[in-house]
Amino acid sequence: MPALEIQAFSDQHLEGAARLLEERHARHRAEEPLLREDADFRAEVETLLAREGASGAAALREGRVVGYLLGTRRDDSVWGANVWVEAAGHAVEDAEDARDLYAAAAEVWVDQGRTRHYVLVPASDGALVDAWFRVGFGGQHAHGIREVPARTEVAVPDGFEIRHPEESAIEALMDLDLALPRHQANAPVFSPRPLPSREDSRQEWLDTLAGGDEEVLIGYLNDKPVACWAVTPIERSGEHTGLARPARAAFLGFAVTLPEARGSGIGVALTDACFAWAAEHDYPTMVTDWRETNLLASRFWPRRGFRRMFLRLYRSIP
Repeated sequence: MPALEIQAFSDQHLEGAARLLEERHARHRAEEPLLREDADFRAEVETLLAREGASGAAALREGRVVGYLLGTRRDDSVWGANVWVEAAGHAVEDAEDARDLYAAAAEVWVDQGRTRHYVLVPASDGALVDAWFRVGFGGQHAHGIREVPARTEVAVPDGFEIRHPEESAIEALMDLDLALPRHQANAPVFSPRPLPSREDSRQEWLDTLAGGDEEVLIGYLNDKPVACWAVTPIERSGEHTGLARPARAAFLGFAVTLPEARGSGIGVALTDACFAWAAEHDYPTMVTDWRETNLLASRFWPRRGFRRMFLRLYRSIP
């Protein structure tokens, strides 16, 4: 095989990168046909390259682009000194070449003090996932996808009710809102993100109650809110963008059950109610996401029929 040449990524590599991304996406869609069909692959890569601080590498054999890797940055106050390889940020002909690309790009990133590295990888590409694992990455997060059932019966467990939220219950609703980040702060997730304040939660609930494009459902037990599910058009999601945003999809963006109600079936009922809402609004597809290190979520959502479409892998450099 001809020797691999690594160059800093630039405009001259865009055409080759777009071709590789299109080929990767075609392979991905063959495994997961609910992914978006229409995409401007060159524009996907150009958009990333245009972001402030974007950098990466291209791999060539005999002058032909056979791989690329492009990293961008998100808010340091949320993600630390980070680099993100988004869904359109890399593609290779040979999965092994991803390791060489990362070696070249990561040297620059770490020299800049950017030591928290995130990469979105098609979940169906086992060879590519393995290549990233062999440069120190591990599974952190998953994007899940499934068809919306044409008809869903919602079986609410005995003693429970499902209602829409009301401002009169906002203090109890705030407890629900804060339960998820508290759970994520514990083992084995250990999320470092600071917990929101009750005042932040109150304002978020007031904004939610004033809005109209999000379906929020509350599970009640003995008149106490014990679970909350929220579904909305996927266009409201800041995480599911570009190739990770299927066309005409509903987004199940929030779900939490208090410990005393777990295992009762209320979460299944709320999920089914979200399916029913999506079907009523003519969404053929539903997307959600979860931390793979959240033991409850990483088991619950696949059991509800969600298939992993993208994996977020993570590496922190000491």
